[in-house]
Amino acid sequence: MSNGIWLLSTWDLQPSVVIGCLLLLAVYVQATGRRITAKAGVFLAGVLALGIALLSVIDVLGDSYLFSVHMIQHLILVDVVIPLMILGTPSDVFKRVLAWPTAAKVEKVLSKTWLAWMIGVLTLWVWHLPVLYDAAVANENLHVIEHLFFLVSAAVFWWPILSPLEEHRISPLSAFLYLMTGVVANSLLGILLTYTPPNVYTAYQNPVDVLGVLTIIRDQWHLTRLADQQLGGLIMWIPGGLVYLLAILNTVSRWYAEEEPDLQAIKAELSAAPMESSRARTS
Repeated sequence: MSNGIWLLSTWDLQPSVVIGCLLLLAVYVQATGRRITAKAGVFLAGVLALGIALLSVIDVLGDSYLFSVHMIQHLILVDVVIPLMILGTPSDVFKRVLAWPTAAKVEKVLSKTWLAWMIGVLTLWVWHLPVLYDAAVANENLHVIEHLFFLVSAAVFWWPILSPLEEHRISPLSAFLYLMTGVVANSLLGILLTYTPPNVYTAYQNPVDVLGVLTIIRDQWHLTRLADQQLGGLIMWIPGGLVYLLAILNTVSRWYAEEEPDLQAIKAELSAAPMESSRARTS
C-alpha cells in the first residue's frame, strides 16, 4: 500500500465529532446573524482544524502508532483550534453571552490571571503523565474527556490574551509575563518528553498494526520508538513555543501601539514649546 493511499483511507468520520463540528457552525451562524465576514473565515478555520485533528490520519496514527503525531494533535487542539475560534467570534456575541449573569460570574472567576494560567498549563502537564496518557489512549471515553479538558482549559488560558472585549484582556505587560512563563512551562514539558525513555508510555510499546503500516513507519520513515519519542518532545518544545512567541510579538506590538499616542503627544508638546517661547519674546 502506498503512503498516499493509506494516508487518505484512514479518515474516520466519527459521528460525535462530525455532529459537534456541525453544531458549532450552526450556533455560530445563528449567533452572528449569517454574516459572511473575515472573522467568520477565521472561526471556520478553527472548526476545520478541529475536524482534521480528530477525524484524519492524525487521530489514527496518534492513537495507535506514533507518540509524535499524538503531540501534533494536542498542539492543534490547544494552540490552533481555540485561538482561531476566539479570534473568529465577533465581540457582540461575547457581550450577549456575558450579559447572562451566570456566564458573567464564571468568566469573572476563570479570567483571574493566575487561575487561567494554572488551568491551561497544569491541564497540559497532568494529561501527559504516563498513567493518565496511557489510560486515555486505551479507553475511548476517557480519551474524549481528555480532549474536552484540552479544549476548555485552552479557552480559559487564551481568553485573557485574545478576548475581543478590551476590558476582559489583561494589560500588555501582564500578557507578556503571562506568555513568557507559559513558554517556559511548555518548553520544560517538551524537554522532559524529548529525554523521556520510550518505554515510559506503554501505549506504543507493542502497537497493534491494524492498518498494516508499521513497516512503512519503521523502515521508510525511520521512526523507531526512541526517535518517535524524541520527535514528540521536540514538537511540543519548538512548534509549541513558536505559538507563544507569535502571541508575545502580538502583545508587544499592541503595547507599542498603546504607548505611541503618548509619545506623539510628548513630541507635539516639545515642538510647540519653542514656538510659544518665541511668541512670548515677540510680545
